[in-house]
Amino acid sequence: NREGDRTVDNLAQRLERWMHRQVISHRSADLLEIGAGTLNHIHHEHPNTLYDIVEPFAELYQNSSQLDQVSNIYNSLKEIPEDKIYSRIISIATLEHMTNLPLEVALSATHMGNSSIFQAGIPSEGGFLWWLGWRCTTGVSYWLRNRLDYGILMRHEHVNKANEIIAIVEYFFENVKIKRFPMRFHSLSFYTYLEATKPHMDRAEQLITSTKKKVLNIY
Repeated sequence: NREGDRTVDNLAQRLERWMHRQVISHRSADLLEIGAGTLNHIHHEHPNTLYDIVEPFAELYQNSSQLDQVSNIYNSLKEIPEDKIYSRIISIATLEHMTNLPLEVALSATHMGNSSIFQAGIPSEGGFLWWLGWRCTTGVSYWLRNRLDYGILMRHEHVNKANEIIAIVEYFFENVKIKRFPMRFHSLSFYTYLEATKPHMDRAEQLITSTKKKVLNIY
């Protein structure tokens, strides 16, 4: 639904803009976007921003007209130099897809300083209004195009619910602010915005170290 060609896709896209607006509530000279996809957020930022991305699915961005604004492209957070620090690390509609989210958030924390900000827009997965929203927008569009149940795809793709994502971010950061749209209650919101500062580096490094040990033991 990134192009908003169908009426229902356009409605979903308009709702998603709330997440983009929350993320640009802060500005910075540099940032890293996790899960940049089709680069549909980059035009919201200042054109002079040093813009790095993490996106393993190159087919999503390779034909984008915004690609020349990207400074560095990484397939994963593990590829980023250890000493690289960002003023902001952002993600929009990405964290719900990550199958090893604790490790991804921990790796993000290691590329932040005390004044850095971690910003994430996520669907209010697990809430009633979110369920109703995609059923009436993207779900309808998917059915019209493919005659298939979008709910099956959603259950496969959205492996993390909003409350689980919040719990993980709160574990790795000292300060976490939460906003929801259109109402502040989880069950009555489409989207949730997280803003986190002051990473718990000891917790992040502990998880990363233990993960590396597990991988070495396997091989």
